[in-house]
Amino acid sequence: MPAAESSARRPRRLLLVLGVTLIVATYVFLVILQPTELTGGTGSAAALVSLGGFLGGGALLVAGVLPMLTTSSLVVMPLGIALNIAIGQLAGSLGLQIYLDAIGTVLVAVLAGPAAGAATGAISNAIWGLFNPFALPFAAGAALIGLLAGLAAKYGLFRRLYLAAAAGLVTGAVGGLVAAPVAVFMFGAAGSPGTNAIIAVFRSLGDKLLVAATKQGLLSDSLDKIVVFVLVALILHALPRRAIRQFPFARTR
Repeated sequence: MPAAESSARRPRRLLLVLGVTLIVATYVFLVILQPTELTGGTGSAAALVSLGGFLGGGALLVAGVLPMLTTSSLVVMPLGIALNIAIGQLAGSLGLQIYLDAIGTVLVAVLAGPAAGAATGAISNAIWGLFNPFALPFAAGAALIGLLAGLAAKYGLFRRLYLAAAAGLVTGAVGGLVAAPVAVFMFGAAGSPGTNAIIAVFRSLGDKLLVAATKQGLLSDSLDKIVVFVLVALILHALPRRAIRQFPFARTR
């Protein structure tokens, strides 16, 4: 039996390694080569390579983690995906300085673990990208947020609101650093009116576009994830114990 289990794990590990490799390679392609044709729209060759790299990497990660998820995790994932898209789309249409598009991802990660969180983040952005192409290249970053949120829950950082806020701050900073180059080189840092206004302020102070977008990401993403992590912590503590018992990972916090 141990030999059979080890044999079954190898393909999953290979998928995870390939997914991470493809995502990192695409990220390096964007950051180092800085293809200027990306500003012309998503129809250029560089844009297609970027989309394929991030989505392909996200798909490989999802394929690698799905076999490890429990039934309860699979059931709650569609709810998380729906929350991400609905709330994220609303926040974007209102022109807020924060996104609120990871509430479902973080909730799933806290209830079902890092693997479920990563899968929820990647799938959310892939589906969202069907009618909002701006979301597509950020699928890998969304998976990273789910992974970090799950790890934070694993180490008990959702037990107290201040710990959840601290975890959100760190997660948001990491997410902002990862997302900024993609936003700049693919979309010219265009975003919601709120985030565009922040970038404009930094640009007026003399910052280059990438620097301004990175600072905006650090501010907006950090604040966003603090809000999201605290909201999820409040939801978690409000859930009845009977509901929590359905998620073995949540009971280990």
